[in-house]
Amino acid sequence: MNKIKGKIYLLLAFSLAGTSVITGYILSETLGSFTVTFVSLGIMLLCLAPFYGAETVKTIRLLKNGDWKMLILQAIFGIFLFRIFLLSGVSLTSTVEAGILTGTAPAITAVLAYLVLREMPSGWTAAGIACTVMGIVLLAGVNIYSAAFSAEHLGGNVLILCAMASESTFNIISRRHRAKQLYETGIPIHPMVQTLIVSAVAFVLSIIPALMEQPFAALQMIGLNEWLALIWYGLIVTALAFVFFYAGVKHCDAYTTAAFSGMIPLTSMLLSLLLLREAISYAQWAGGFLIISSMLMIGNRQRQPHRQATGQ
Repeated sequence: MNKIKGKIYLLLAFSLAGTSVITGYILSETLGSFTVTFVSLGIMLLCLAPFYGAETVKTIRLLKNGDWKMLILQAIFGIFLFRIFLLSGVSLTSTVEAGILTGTAPAITAVLAYLVLREMPSGWTAAGIACTVMGIVLLAGVNIYSAAFSAEHLGGNVLILCAMASESTFNIISRRHRAKQLYETGIPIHPMVQTLIVSAVAFVLSIIPALMEQPFAALQMIGLNEWLALIWYGLIVTALAFVFFYAGVKHCDAYTTAAFSGMIPLTSMLLSLLLLREAISYAQWAGGFLIISSMLMIGNRQRQPHRQATGQ
C-alpha cells in the first residue's frame, strides 16, 4: 500500500512540475529567470510560513549537520542550479536538440542510482527507463534519424545536460537523505517543512542574481496574468509539487522516481494541446504511451518480489 501511495505522490509531483512550461511561457517575455525564481519562492514562503513556521523552527533546532548538508544540496541542485542551467541553455540551442537532451534525465538518474545508492536494476527496470527516455524524445517531436547536433549549439547543449544532471542529482540526494533517516535514526522531517527549508535556501541563493536583473522595475510592468502565474509557480509548481515528491520518495526507489519524471514533458504536451491549441503528432502520442508503459513496467518489477514471497 505504501508503494502505491508513493507512486501516486510521484505522479502528482511530476505532473504539477510539468505545468512549469506553461507558466514559464507566460513569464519569459516580461521577467528574468532569477526574478521569477526569487519572487515565486518569496510568495510561497510568505503564504506558507504562517501555517508551518512554528513546526519548521522546531525541526530546524533538531537538525544535525548531516541533515543540513543534504537539505542545502537539495536546494542547490533541485532549484538553483537546475533553473540556471536550463534557462541559460534553452536560449543557446535548438528546441530539437534540447528535446533530445531532456530525455537523458531518467537515464542519468538510473546510472546514479546504481553508482551512488547501489540499487540494482532489474530487466523490467531497464526496459522502463528505456521507454521513458524514448518517450521523452518522441514527445519533443524529434526525428531521431535526421536529428543532428550543431557545433554552434555546443555550449547550450552542455548547459541542458548540466540541468538534467542537476535534476537527477537532486533525486538521488533526496532518496539518500531518506535512507539515512531510516537506517541512522535521523530526524523525521515533514514534507512541507522540508519544502520550506529547501525553498528558503534557494531563495537566499537567488537574491543577488535576481537584483542584477533589476526586478522591481520589471514587476511594475506586469499584469494580473503574470502575477497569477508567479503565484502558481510558487505555491503549486514549487511548494505542492515538492511536498508530493518528498512524500513519494519515501516509499519508492530511485528507478521509480526516474520513470515517473517522464510525466513532466507528458503534462507539458497535454497542456500545450488544451491551452495553447498546439497540434500533437502521432509520434508525440506514441511518446506519451511509452512513458505510461514505463511506469507499468516499474510497477511490475515491484510486484514480482511479493508474488515470489507468497508463492504465487
